Amino acid sequence: MFIHNFKYTFKTLLKNKALIFWSFAFPIILGTLFNMAFSNISNTEKLDVIDIAIVNNEEFKINTMYVDTFKSLSDKDNNDQLFNTKYVSIKKAKKLLEDDKIDGYMVIKDNKPNLVFNKNGINQTILKYVVEEIQSNKIIINNLTNIEIENQINNGNYNIDYNEISKNVINKINSDVNIIDKSNKNTDFMMIEFYTLIAMTCLYGGMISMTAINQNLANISNRGKRIEVAPTKKSTIILSSLCSSYLIQLMGLLLLFIYTIFVLNVCYGNNLLLIILLSLVGSLTGLSLGLSVGVLTKKGEGTKIGILLAITMIGSFLSGMMGVTLKYIIDKNIPILNKINPASMITDGFYSLYYYSNLDRYYFNIVSLLIVSSILIILSVIKLRRNKYDSI
Repeated sequence: MFIHNFKYTFKTLLKNKALIFWSFAFPIILGTLFNMAFSNISNTEKLDVIDIAIVNNEEFKINTMYVDTFKSLSDKDNNDQLFNTKYVSIKKAKKLLEDDKIDGYMVIKDNKPNLVFNKNGINQTILKYVVEEIQSNKIIINNLTNIEIENQINNGNYNIDYNEISKNVINKINSDVNIIDKSNKNTDFMMIEFYTLIAMTCLYGGMISMTAINQNLANISNRGKRIEVAPTKKSTIILSSLCSSYLIQLMGLLLLFIYTIFVLNVCYGNNLLLIILLSLVGSLTGLSLGLSVGVLTKKGEGTKIGILLAITMIGSFLSGMMGVTLKYIIDKNIPILNKINPASMITDGFYSLYYYSNLDRYYFNIVSLLIVSSILIILSVIKLRRNKYDSI
């Protein structure tokens, strides 16, 4: 009976044109619209190189930390070039600032950096932040160097190589505070939208499972009436219907991944297999949700579709599909809401792959989705077994 119901359900689902549209075509159309709307956001929000000047006096030349830092940040061969730096005299720096050819200039006087601006803005703030960081690091290096010198003197070593100590301290700081960019190039705003698109597609699989189970309910279809009076286990009906729905859902997901990767050129990074795994588990949750709505709701098919769509769209909305800031607002103020929202679990699993160095949070979301799926399936089986009808 399992194989027979599996084949029958699979064939009838594929013949449902509206269902195929929502499962196969709609995510692709939405992904195309996302790509058209958000593809240039990363470029438009990227900071331009900031024009600055540095007074190239003797005090600046002997401050090797300032010299090296601004040289690195002004390197035109560096993809992360931040400054376009001109090394000029104080008179030339004032002239460039008056003519608005630079955003500001720095002059070191009495071993202290002084910044001069003619207006406030983001570029001026960035320059101020960089100079403050350099000055802070200088203080740390000086303190650590003095401590190392005192330690050597206390150990009876008076033949001290001050330059060597200073180099060792700088190297130690660089190795201890070295920031490794573990993020992939897809951790941008547009990728957040594609994460929520995948999450929504997973939950839209509920339409498939709900349609499949409706065919087996006596109050919805004639086939359901025949099944109700037949000596068939309800669990067999549910599992066969769920498996056929899952197969169709996987076909839709596969089509979506192929389209986004090879047509829209979306890069999912080095964690594509983990993304696919999360999508598979998320799809199971979506199918379980549709199954439970179909079984637990006694209303007609139209009402069930409305309930499922409402749950799916509200869940996608809260997970950040219509505005990523909403997810963080809810995480901060009502965290329990996102912990029970399957769409948020799926998107949170995607984020964890890129913002965390380990997979603990990723697997936490995987387990959470499996638990939700199991609960919904068990409730559906129990409810289907207890269904009673006055007449069939």
